[in-house]
Amino acid sequence: MTIAPSENHALSLRVDVTVVGAGLVGLAAALACHKAGYNVALLDSGPRLTEAQVNADANSLSDTSSQWDARIYAISPNNAKWLAELGAWPLLDKARLGQINAMQIFADEVPLSLEAEDESADCLAYVLESRALAQSLHERVSMTGMPVLFNDGCTGFDSATTTLHLADKRTIQSALVIAADGSQSWLRQQLGINVQKKSYAQLGIVANFSVAQGHANVARQWFTSHRHDGGTILAWLPLSNNTVSIVWSVPLAYADELLALSPTAFTQAVMQAGEQVLGDMQLLSPPVAFPLSRQTCERTVQDGVVLVGDAAHQIHPMAGQGVNLGFRDVIDLMASLQTKNSYQSLADSRLLKAYTRRRKADVLSMQLLTDGLFQVFSSANPVLNSIRNTAWRVANQGLIKKTLLAFALKL
Repeated sequence: MTIAPSENHALSLRVDVTVVGAGLVGLAAALACHKAGYNVALLDSGPRLTEAQVNADANSLSDTSSQWDARIYAISPNNAKWLAELGAWPLLDKARLGQINAMQIFADEVPLSLEAEDESADCLAYVLESRALAQSLHERVSMTGMPVLFNDGCTGFDSATTTLHLADKRTIQSALVIAADGSQSWLRQQLGINVQKKSYAQLGIVANFSVAQGHANVARQWFTSHRHDGGTILAWLPLSNNTVSIVWSVPLAYADELLALSPTAFTQAVMQAGEQVLGDMQLLSPPVAFPLSRQTCERTVQDGVVLVGDAAHQIHPMAGQGVNLGFRDVIDLMASLQTKNSYQSLADSRLLKAYTRRRKADVLSMQLLTDGLFQVFSSANPVLNSIRNTAWRVANQGLIKKTLLAFALKL
């Protein structure tokens, strides 16, 4: 795969849509716009992949014994179908693709089980490495021939003409700019869009393990509230070849303790927290930690720019919906643009208002769900814990359980 850098040294480039940010959401957005028939330019301040790096990644991914990527995503079936329509999903190495057929959720030893077959679904989610999906998206982008400018940072944005000024003095003018440039979005800052950020005072610790007993394509999650400094959330996601990826959300002080452990001691802590349900575990990659926070923008559309993905919102990772939300941003944006008549600009206020209406309920519901669960399970109040456990038992009954499963499958 060759990522096509811009060979055009003209002073300016004119396209219908410029996508800023070549992460997973940005790459998918560029492909979706191209598929819709728009002229697209993709811009990223980071270096482009070299042929050697791409081949090295491909060889690494084809070797199922190689080290797994620390960044693991659970992609919803609907988003997997959409990625297939964009031509990226078929390029994935299926040997490293995991699948979630059921979920077991434990809240202070009160279990809740959700199974795909109860709704006649093939699965609840697919589990894969960030680099695997990025590689397939990059490969698909290279097939389109769209101009892709890597290692080109922006130095200015003219909102009157929707023009990006690049560090090398070139410019890109477009009818619409999609900002997929992450939680610290440069474009969002240029527009002066305010952000409300809430720290959870926790770190998310991620690591990969081989397990002695087969995971049977079951994802497992433990909510605990026994610590005085807040609760913990431990998720085990099934990968291929008896491998699991964990995300352990823990208070800062506890995170420091865990990260200071030897690999053996850390593995024992993970096994104990997960009740040793998969037997002995072997650490495959060093644990990596990142801070957890919720981030909400006062608006996601301004001056011909649409914020998507982490540039628009961040949620707690407990539901595994961060990148899925970003993909749904793009899907809803494309649905709004499809209603455009021949006299409207891509940045027409009516089209973009329709987009914001489409996204508001989805994003708000996921923020409320994750934030609410965090608040409930981080409390050490015994009365609240008793009420919570009673509610959890009720949720395990037929109708509520069926509703939860239907909600998970529609994401």
